[in-house]
Amino acid sequence: MILNDLPIYPDLRGKVALITGIGQVGPMDATDIWGNGASISLVLAKNGVKVFGCDINVTAGNQTKSRIQSQVPDAIVDVMATNATSSSEVENLVQACMQRHGRIDILVNNVGRNEPGGPVEMSEQIWDDQVNINLKSVYLTCHHVLPIMESQGTGSVVNVSSIAGLRYLGKPEVAYSAAKAAVTQFTKHTAVLYAGKGIRLNTVLPGLMYTPLVHAIAHKFSNGDAESFVATRHGQVPMGKMGTSLDVANAVTFLSSTVAASFVTGQELVVDGGMVSSTGRT
Repeated sequence: MILNDLPIYPDLRGKVALITGIGQVGPMDATDIWGNGASISLVLAKNGVKVFGCDINVTAGNQTKSRIQSQVPDAIVDVMATNATSSSEVENLVQACMQRHGRIDILVNNVGRNEPGGPVEMSEQIWDDQVNINLKSVYLTCHHVLPIMESQGTGSVVNVSSIAGLRYLGKPEVAYSAAKAAVTQFTKHTAVLYAGKGIRLNTVLPGLMYTPLVHAIAHKFSNGDAESFVATRHGQVPMGKMGTSLDVANAVTFLSSTVAASFVTGQELVVDGGMVSSTGRT
């Protein structure tokens, strides 16, 4: 991943970011393909932010830490194993970050997972699991972090949603779509509640992104035919190709800056190559 041309926000240097889901599903070797959480952590670290990350797969999280430090040698990165759907584990995560750094300036909710199915085909357990990982995780981190930010008088929360919460994307994923739509509205509502307290909350909505997760999704939605699945996804995007995790990371970093995005709260930043504005391409 090329970092030389990235915008740098000087106000971010020295700040502390708590980031969920910094590992990645799929290949974890040192290639140019990064997951969204890994890329967000990398770009924030490049901006001098102290990263305190978590992942349910701590091995994947530590791999991200190593990859970041290979590109940003002076990066301060900590990783903790956490199930973001567990209140006690999220509380422990927040307390550990506070013990390490004494403050939380930025919260990035990045964990998520999608499973195929409409309301008839999908089991109740899968529905509950989808709502928990995609929506409850956002509530839990905000539940524990917002009081800290309020006591500081400042903070930025960026929740990673999906354009699946805005439109149908060509495959049945009703629980994921519903939960991601709820994340966007949760963010807008909470942003108004905290607008007078120095805390901004915004949502980044990625479209189809070429990350290691694509190959895992292909097994769920395309019988493992990754090549055909990737080609179809490229063709769905009006700009002719999927985006990358760096596109998502740049959006998150912009919204994290109290200078660049000082008057931006309760907003949806769509990063999708034009998909939401299109009638669809095949």
